[in-house]
Amino acid sequence: MKDSKQRSSQRQKHASALISKGRRKVNTLFSKIKTKLSHSMPWLNNWFKHQDKDQNRTFVDQFSAKPLTFKLNVFLEALKSLILYGISIGLIMFALGLGIGAGYFAALMKDEPVPSYQVLKQQLDNTDQAAGLYFAKNTKFGAIKTDLSRTPVSINEMSPYLTDAIVATEDEDFYKHQGVVPKALLRAVISDLTGFGSQTGGSTLTQQLIKMQVLTSQVTFKRKATEVLLALRVDKYFTKKEILQDYLNIATLGRNNKGQNVAGVQEAAQGLFGKDAKNLSLAEAAYIAGLPQSPSVYTPYDQDGTLKDPEYLKYGLDRKNTVLFRMYRDDRITKAEYKAAKKVDLTSEFQAKAEPESTSKRYGYVYNLLESQATDIMTKQLANEANVSTEKLNSSPTLYKQYETKATELLSTKGYQIHSTIDKDIYDSMQEIVKQEGSSFGPTYQDATTDPITGLQSVGDTPVQNGSVLLDNQTGKVISFVGGRDFSLKQTNYMLTKRSPGSTIKPLLVYGPAIDQKLIGSKTMLADFKTNFKTYAPTDYGNTIQNKFIPADKALAQSLNIPTVNLYNKLRKTTNPATYMDKMGIHLSDDEYSQLGLALGGTKDGISVLAQASAFTTFADEGQHVDAYVIDKITDPAGNIIYKHHTKKTQVFSKATSYIMNQMLSGVLTDTDGTATQLSDQLYFNTNNLVGKTGTNNDNRDVWFIGSTPGITLASWMGYDSTGRNLTDSSSTINQNYWAKLANSVYQNDPSIMKLEEDHEKPSTVTSSKVVKATGQLPGIVSINGNTRTVDSGKVTSLYNNWTPEATQYEFGIGGTSSNYETFWNHYMGYNNGYGTITYGETKASQSESE
Repeated sequence: MKDSKQRSSQRQKHASALISKGRRKVNTLFSKIKTKLSHSMPWLNNWFKHQDKDQNRTFVDQFSAKPLTFKLNVFLEALKSLILYGISIGLIMFALGLGIGAGYFAALMKDEPVPSYQVLKQQLDNTDQAAGLYFAKNTKFGAIKTDLSRTPVSINEMSPYLTDAIVATEDEDFYKHQGVVPKALLRAVISDLTGFGSQTGGSTLTQQLIKMQVLTSQVTFKRKATEVLLALRVDKYFTKKEILQDYLNIATLGRNNKGQNVAGVQEAAQGLFGKDAKNLSLAEAAYIAGLPQSPSVYTPYDQDGTLKDPEYLKYGLDRKNTVLFRMYRDDRITKAEYKAAKKVDLTSEFQAKAEPESTSKRYGYVYNLLESQATDIMTKQLANEANVSTEKLNSSPTLYKQYETKATELLSTKGYQIHSTIDKDIYDSMQEIVKQEGSSFGPTYQDATTDPITGLQSVGDTPVQNGSVLLDNQTGKVISFVGGRDFSLKQTNYMLTKRSPGSTIKPLLVYGPAIDQKLIGSKTMLADFKTNFKTYAPTDYGNTIQNKFIPADKALAQSLNIPTVNLYNKLRKTTNPATYMDKMGIHLSDDEYSQLGLALGGTKDGISVLAQASAFTTFADEGQHVDAYVIDKITDPAGNIIYKHHTKKTQVFSKATSYIMNQMLSGVLTDTDGTATQLSDQLYFNTNNLVGKTGTNNDNRDVWFIGSTPGITLASWMGYDSTGRNLTDSSSTINQNYWAKLANSVYQNDPSIMKLEEDHEKPSTVTSSKVVKATGQLPGIVSINGNTRTVDSGKVTSLYNNWTPEATQYEFGIGGTSSNYETFWNHYMGYNNGYGTITYGETKASQSESE
C-alpha cells in the first residue's frame, strides 16, 4: 500500500515536471514570437511593455488547468479551421486552374479554322486515303500505291453484331456522350502530365475517327484540343449511325490472307473469313471488333499472308473473348450467345494464303519521283515539328527511318493531295520524242548482269540511256523531264543519277568565278601549250595542243582543256571555288577541288542532270540561284495546305558576271568553231537569246548539252549504264539533235515559258574596253629582245566585271612559260616559228574533253 502511494506520488511529481517543462517551452515560444513581431511591427513594443508577465503566466496556467475535453475541443476547432481553409484554397486553385486551362484552350484554338459541315463530311467520308498525285494545273494522274485495301459499305450492309461489338469494346458510352467524355478526357490529361494511370488516352469513337481522318497522331496539347473541338462539332453535325459507319469503313484491321494491310470491316471480313461484313457470325464479328486496339498483334496473318503460329494466334482469339464478355456485360448478347461464341474455334475459318494481284504504275518515273520527294518532305516536316533539326535527322539513319515511317503512314492514310510542277502536255511530248528517237542514240548491247540478292547471272539489253530535265530559271520548278528510255524495262531515273559532267562544269567552276573575281575579262588570253602539272598533262580534244594564247571566250566556246586548266590553277590561288559551287547546290570534296582535272569534269562520283541544270540556271537569273523542286504543295482533302514550297534565291555571281557569261556562252552556238554551231538550224524559234554548253568525257562515256533561254534551262545527258560501254564519236551531235527536238516540243506546247524575246539587260557595272586582240590587254609598250615596241594594233571589245585591264605586259596571259611568251613575241614580230601549229600530246589526258 505504501509502495502504491509512493508510486502515485512519483507520478504526480513527474507530471508536474512535465507541465513545468511545457510552460517553459510555451513561454520561450511566446517570447520568440513577441521578439519577431516587435522587430517587424515596432508599434507592438508599447503594447508588450504594458503586458504583465504575471498575466501571461496566469493565462498559461489557466489553459493548462482546463480539462482534457476542453483542450480536445480547441484542437478539433483548430483542425476544422485548417481543413476549411485547405478546402477553400483548393477550390480557389481549382477555379484558377480551370480558368487558366480554358484560357490556354482558347489561345490554342483562336487561330484554328472552324470547319463547315461540307468540309467535315468530305473528310470523314473520304475512303481514298492514299495520297493523290497531280501534274501542274490540278491534273490528277494517280495515287500513291499502298498495300492497304479498303472497300467502304453502308452500315446497313454490316452485321449488327459488328456495330454492337465495336461500341461495347471501344466506346461503351457512344450513344450517350456528345463526342467526348469529360471524365475520361481529364483522366487522360492527368495521365499525360504525371505519367501515372491509364494510357488509354480517353478517346471516344468520334475522337478516333477525327484522328484517323482529319488530324495526325502527333501527341501535342494543341492537337488534342483540336480533336476535342472537332469531335464536339462532328457529334453535332452527324448522327451516331453516320459516325459509326465512317469509323467501321476507315479503321485499320491488320492483314488479310494476301499479306495486305486492310481497313474497313468489309475488307477484313473478306480477307479473314471470305464473306461479306453483313454475313459475319457473332464470333467473327467479335474477332474483327477486337482488332483496332492493336492490329499488328491481333491480326491472324503474317506479312506474306501466312497464318501465324498458334502461340501468336492466341492473342487475337483471347481478344475476341474479351469483346464477347463486354458485349454480354452491356446486355448486347445473352449469356447463352456469349458461351456459344466463346467456344467457336475461328482457326479453321481463317482463309488460306493467297497471292495479291499485280499492279502497274502509270507515269512510273513521275510517280516514283513524287513519292520519294513527298516522303522526304513530310519526314523533315514531322521531325521539325518535334524540334529535331534537319542536320541531326540526316546524320542519323535510325532517326530518319523513324520519321520516314510516320511520313509514309500519313501519305498512305490521310488522303493528302501531292501537287507537282510537272506540265502534263510537255511531259507527254518529251516521252514521245525519247520513244521515237531512242533507237538512234547508239547500239544496244547484250550484257550479263548479276542479281545482288540471288547471285544469279542473266543476260539483258544495255541500251543508250537518257536523262533530261526542263527547269524554270526564275523559280527552279521542274517543268518536265525524261527519266529514261522505257520505265517498264528500267526504273532508274537518269535525271537523278550522278555522272561525270564533262565540260559543262567549266562555266560554273572556272570561267564564272574567274570573271566574278576580276581575274579575267572576256578577251583575257589563256595559254594553250604543252603543260605538265607534275603528273598531270592535259590536252585538248583529240589529244591535241593548240600552241598559242587563246581569248577566254573562244576557249570556252571551243571547250579547250589546257586553257581551262591553266585558269583553274590560277583561280584556286585567288579564291575557293567551292564557295560558288556550294551556293549553286553542287557539293564536292576538298580532295576533288585539289585535283586540276576537276576543271574538265573529273569528279569522284559525278553530278546529276538535275543538279547540273539547276546550277546552270544561275546565269539566266542575273547570278541568282534557286534550288530545283518538283512538289509545289501538299494539301489535305479539304484543301488545307500541309506543305508549300517557298523559293529562296541565293546570289552567287554579280549581275555583271552573269551578263558576261551569257555573252561568252552564246559563242558555243554562234562562233565558227563553237561546239554547237549546227544547233540553231534545227530549232523552230528565235535563238538570239539562246546560250549553251556541251560536254563529253573520256572515250565518249558521257555526253551532255545544256541550253538556256531567258525563261528555261533544258539539259540532256546520254550514256550507258555499264562503265565498260562507250558512245560513238558522233554521240555529241546525236545528243544535240535530240535536244533540239525536245526544245521544239517545249516551244510548240508553251512558247511563253521560254521568254525568247527578253534580252539580257546589260548592267551598269559591266565595263567595256578596247583591248589589243593579240594580248587581251590595253595598248602598251613592251620590250622585245631588247627592243621597245608599241603594241596597239588590232582592237577588240572585252567585257569586265567592273574593272579595267592594264596596259599590255610582256607576260600578258594566264598560264604559259617564258619560252611560250618568247615564241609568241617572236611570232608577233614576224618570225615563222610554228606558233599556233597544232601538235599532239604524248599520251591521252585523263580527262580529255571533246567539247
